[in-house]
Amino acid sequence: MPDPVTRRYDFVLLFDVQDGNPNGDPDAGNLPRIDPQSLQGLVTDVCLKRKVRNAVSVLGEGQPGTEMFFQTQDAVYKERVLNLQHQRAYDAAGVKDEKDAKNTVTARKWMCANFYDIRAFGAVMTTGVNCGQVRGPVQLTFARSVAPIVPLEFSITRKSVTTEEEAKKQSASDGSITGTMGRKNTVPYGLYKCQGFVNPYIARDTGFTDADLQLLWAALKGQMCEIDRSASRGLMATRGLYVFVHASALGSALAHELFARVHVPELGADKASRKVADYAVEVTTEAMPAGVTLHRMVG
Repeated sequence: MPDPVTRRYDFVLLFDVQDGNPNGDPDAGNLPRIDPQSLQGLVTDVCLKRKVRNAVSVLGEGQPGTEMFFQTQDAVYKERVLNLQHQRAYDAAGVKDEKDAKNTVTARKWMCANFYDIRAFGAVMTTGVNCGQVRGPVQLTFARSVAPIVPLEFSITRKSVTTEEEAKKQSASDGSITGTMGRKNTVPYGLYKCQGFVNPYIARDTGFTDADLQLLWAALKGQMCEIDRSASRGLMATRGLYVFVHASALGSALAHELFARVHVPELGADKASRKVADYAVEVTTEAMPAGVTLHRMVG
């Protein structure tokens, strides 16, 4: 097995959305998530990890160890049911007693070795067939828009019908055809900022390797948007990826101090941003702490 990553990494990700909904809130009619106090837009870490999963599934297709444990709802049944995946670990190890702690450890190692998202993000695998729990070395914060956003809601009409009865109901007395009304939610424009971490101590436990790390960078550099296109998400793109590489596993500086070196000034309340060129990203490279190197992968 390749050696796991041995250095600490902290990174800042900038991405934007134009005329789309980057992360709908099911508790608010699928409106774009928003901080009600500051009116800044939010994108959850779970949403971002899903995009990374989708990208890595394509980038690593056919390569050992790049399966995804958490599948989308349109995946085939046997891949979507978690306990069926757990059982694969026991079958591969040739063990059956799920109550034996040694078997759980064996199954856990198999799951880490075969599923990229478990090695990267971790998983709770104690549902039924017990494969233990894994804490992932790669963690992301919520993404927050630099400026307040204005969620918009548009009415849309579906003219197609599914049954003859529905077609009759939609036929007006004057011969015109009415439609089924729906809603579409968007953000005119938003530039979002997210922070991330790669912990080498946890990578040692899960087996997260440098090859895994390169797949992560490839996804964040743009493929997570390119591969995950959807009409509902509008135009999304990575606008900045700034990676602080430490010379050691423990690290040479505090993460929040490094993140402060990537600053996006607000435009002010009198200007509504509609494109990334409206912003000027400021990156401070002077007096970098000893043992830390900044890699500007995007931006």
